[in-house]
Amino acid sequence: MSQPLSPLPPGSTIGILGGGQLGRMLSLAASRLGLRTHIYCPDPASPAFEVTPHKTVAAYDDETALAAFAEAVDVVTYEFENVPAATAEFLAARKPLRPGANALAISQDRLAEKQFLSSKNIPVAPWRAVESLADLEAAIADLGLPAVLKTTRLGYDGKGQRVIRAADEAAAAFAALQPHPLVLEAFMPFEKEISVVIARNGAGEVRAYDVAENVHRDHILFTSTVPADIAPGVARQAAMLAKVIVVALDYVGVLGVEFFVIPGERPTLVVNEIAPRVHNSGHWTEAVCLTDQFEQHMRAVALWPLGDPARLADVVMENLIGDEVLALPARLDGDSQPHLYGKAEPRPGRKMGHINRIRR
Repeated sequence: MSQPLSPLPPGSTIGILGGGQLGRMLSLAASRLGLRTHIYCPDPASPAFEVTPHKTVAAYDDETALAAFAEAVDVVTYEFENVPAATAEFLAARKPLRPGANALAISQDRLAEKQFLSSKNIPVAPWRAVESLADLEAAIADLGLPAVLKTTRLGYDGKGQRVIRAADEAAAAFAALQPHPLVLEAFMPFEKEISVVIARNGAGEVRAYDVAENVHRDHILFTSTVPADIAPGVARQAAMLAKVIVVALDYVGVLGVEFFVIPGERPTLVVNEIAPRVHNSGHWTEAVCLTDQFEQHMRAVALWPLGDPARLADVVMENLIGDEVLALPARLDGDSQPHLYGKAEPRPGRKMGHINRIRR
């Protein structure tokens, strides 16, 4: 549908698909701007429901509830990339959807994502589509081992993937991962992982935050450190590639782009994945940026001018996983900023909050 060109006035309502911690933080940011939010999520215990009175508890395929939700909002956005395609299309036919359905479709399917990035000459790990065990065996012969076999959908925090180090592991890995098709990626001997959080608004204005250096623990993001310990040229290349992606997608909102840094005389970058939403590795912006990533996304979705993403201090973001949240008071000092997500039950592997620590 045609997109209105004028900015939404204060008092407008932004619909958010998903009621997790990202939806919660987006809603808090919108409130500072005088914008209302309406959260749509099937889970009645969603933490985002605590910060706005406007909510719909219904399945993502409930067209009656979706239609009523669309009537109650001025624009729709989402906090996670696994929104069903039919849901996105249903809402986009009734209200502006930002980011658009195309960005959602590309980022929620690893094959589509790799095809898109490759078509724009964005470097990715060598890969092959795998629909059968014979395909997998041929892909291994082509790419070599070790390699990483992944589902094309619903993979996050290390889920939905297996590292294949020997040919006799292929059949078990193929059987363990569902649904098919899958994708096999060559294993990249990376030195470190970095990410860029970047925003684009409806007028085509693009602003990128500084590059974060990320460390994972048990496949879950543990820390994001800014500035990243990388050469200035690598940082510039990462920001440039992220800009190519948001422009090519005609993207409106905040996007996260994850990279592997491949060592060498001149280090190179490979895109690991893109996320069409505010990103865990951008939570540090809450503490040291005039405009954090959550406000930036709300500005973009409302067709407002983007804010200044400049970093005012060095910072480390540390995720609080599972029971780690119970020791929060003892972990705080005068240079730390905590943010808890309102989740009732700490479970192993569950992100319960984060701490931003200023580095002096």
